[in-house]
Amino acid sequence: MSNRMFQGIIHQMKDAIDRTVGIVDESLTVIACSDLGRVGERAAISVEAFIGEGTFVLDGYTYMPFGEQPHCEYVLFVEGTDDNAVRYASLLAVSLSNIKQYYDEKYDRGNFIKNVILDNILPGDIYLKARELHFNSDVCRVVLLIRIHSHTDVSAFDVVQNLFPDKAKDFVININESDIALVKEIRSGIDSKDLEKLARSIVDTLGSEFYTQASVGIGTAVERIKDLASSFKEAQVALEVGKVFDNEHPIIRYDHLGVARLIYQLPTTMCEMFLREVFKKGSIESLDQETLFTIQKFFENNLNVSETSRKLFVHRNTLVYRLEKIKRLTGLDLREFDDAIVFKVALMVKKYLSANPVKY
Repeated sequence: MSNRMFQGIIHQMKDAIDRTVGIVDESLTVIACSDLGRVGERAAISVEAFIGEGTFVLDGYTYMPFGEQPHCEYVLFVEGTDDNAVRYASLLAVSLSNIKQYYDEKYDRGNFIKNVILDNILPGDIYLKARELHFNSDVCRVVLLIRIHSHTDVSAFDVVQNLFPDKAKDFVININESDIALVKEIRSGIDSKDLEKLARSIVDTLGSEFYTQASVGIGTAVERIKDLASSFKEAQVALEVGKVFDNEHPIIRYDHLGVARLIYQLPTTMCEMFLREVFKKGSIESLDQETLFTIQKFFENNLNVSETSRKLFVHRNTLVYRLEKIKRLTGLDLREFDDAIVFKVALMVKKYLSANPVKY
């Protein structure tokens, strides 16, 4: 909160309240006063005055803390100890608290960044507001979206805030009950693996020290403030696509989604049409779990029959028989690269349709 703002308000109230009025901050310094000579002096109160509610009297003045409870940021004082002094203190505390809240919402950098990533601010206003807040626009930033899967008594938001205490560079924003956005300032040209390590440290800290399971979606790094909204949406997409196609890994990078990202962007009607065309000889549902497991291992071993049979502990001829069976049922020979690609994509499309993820 600007001391100048407080001083302006106190000055306007000076004539309406015929007694000395002032405000003390947590350093016990008078930051605003109707008696300008007292601005900057040390108040006679102790730090305990900032804890609690209600007025108290000391050395001929009535004091009242205001701001967020239980530990307030400021204490108001009014000359006198009579009933009028108490009323003045109560009224002024309420007024100043509301003004402070409005000021914080309007000028707070964290709130500004939240509006940017949620697209709640017009593009033309972004740079005007950035200059107003003396916000550094010429640095590289990235958005990491932390999704909490298991809730404990520990506040995950507080944990992440403590991990990134530099509020001038890093912004931790509460999106909803399960999602926390971290807007991180990074060096230009940073290796994506370093971002993965950063995300891993967050997941490990939440999991090992606070028993909170979480996953992290990583957007792409951006140079301009207005592009933070895109990085945030990419982090959201990374989490949603990862939940469908790669739910075993808690760290998902948007630039590593590959074909899964393309499938996620397709209309469901087109996906259903694709499956009907691919499996016109027979439905994918006709394949049993053993056959699907064989297919998965065959893909994992780069379509190598000998290596796959060794990993499955079956004879090479047994695997060939299974592949022939798949060819009869679907019309696709997985030993042929083109057919294997079509089948792999089809399996991903089927998985996507079954999951029905949220789109952003």
